[in-house]
Amino acid sequence: MRNWLLPEYIQDMLPDEAWRIEQMRAQFLDLLRKSGYQLVAPPLLEYAESLLIDDSADMDLRTFKLVDQLSGRTLALRADITPQVARIDAHLLNRQGIARLCYAGSVLHTQPAGLTRTRELLQIGAELYGHSGLESDLEIQQLLLQSLALLGVKDVHLDLGHVGVFRALVSHAKLDRKLEGELFVALQSKDVPALQALAQPLEAATRDALLVLPTLYGNCGEVLARARKLLPVHPQIARALDDLQTVCAQLQPMVANVGIDLADLRGYHYHSGMVFAAYHAGSHDAIALGGRYDDLGKSFGRARAATGFSMDLRQLYRLLPLQASKLGVRAPHLGDAALRDRIAQLRAAGETVVVDLLGDKKLSGELQCDRELVLRDGVWQVSNI
Repeated sequence: MRNWLLPEYIQDMLPDEAWRIEQMRAQFLDLLRKSGYQLVAPPLLEYAESLLIDDSADMDLRTFKLVDQLSGRTLALRADITPQVARIDAHLLNRQGIARLCYAGSVLHTQPAGLTRTRELLQIGAELYGHSGLESDLEIQQLLLQSLALLGVKDVHLDLGHVGVFRALVSHAKLDRKLEGELFVALQSKDVPALQALAQPLEAATRDALLVLPTLYGNCGEVLARARKLLPVHPQIARALDDLQTVCAQLQPMVANVGIDLADLRGYHYHSGMVFAAYHAGSHDAIALGGRYDDLGKSFGRARAATGFSMDLRQLYRLLPLQASKLGVRAPHLGDAALRDRIAQLRAAGETVVVDLLGDKKLSGELQCDRELVLRDGVWQVSNI
């Protein structure tokens, strides 16, 4: 039995990746702290009903579950930290005004979320509670773009969508939940033949509007102009398109490419308004996701206006150029007080000093040092190897 093997889509992080990701995590959290966001750290394990979002079949499928030997109840390993943060806002903080919260932690998925993804993600994110206006949507989206720029991810493309458009169409048509769910799946996958078959029995205006949604993606100005012509007149749809136009104009100075995708309904059971996804040429999948989810707090007895975003640091790491590791200083293993003082001095100055316990020059390359401490004229000095 080869007990060193890991499960499929589960990987170790080796030193270079682990140190770089830890640096990225610290940079991200420092930016959030300076922006007024407070750090929370929910547990990896909770009762399943606290982690599974109502009506979200995809969340249920990707969540690991087990039986608690203490209570006999079903526990779940979190697949997303956002519901936990919503619970903290609703019950533990219970603030009446705006709450800005951030987090960084592992999440587990039963299946990989994309072609090259791991099942153990290192999720970081920010959530803003207590404000329903476009100002908070913009703050979160701008913070996402600032975070990606800070971490070194360049040439980002941001797609905006709005689940209010689809909600308005199915609400007006009074569709049952089963058909609504099937239409959602077809739209999200842009499966036009399936969408045509499902929409065929519907009244012409609703059918035509649903069939046009997969074509409404691309440049902000062009897509919104076409949407106003092709979609039915409805106050909720008009408001959604107006909001998208405002946000597009505000974001364009920060990001080279801002687009619209009105068939993007990822997290439909989760989100309630504007949604967004960031893309990069180096990834098959979105590198960050977010949006408004005003109804999520209902599950915890206190609905609050909310918007936020999350990213996977392990995915972002793969988009960054390789960095040469900073090499250290090798020190001999001696009981010398002056040597100990010199090592402490170098470490206080930020240097990595590795004590060579074996003293075997054949293995010295494994210490990853390009300099060494040598005694010259009674003084320990740093010398190139």
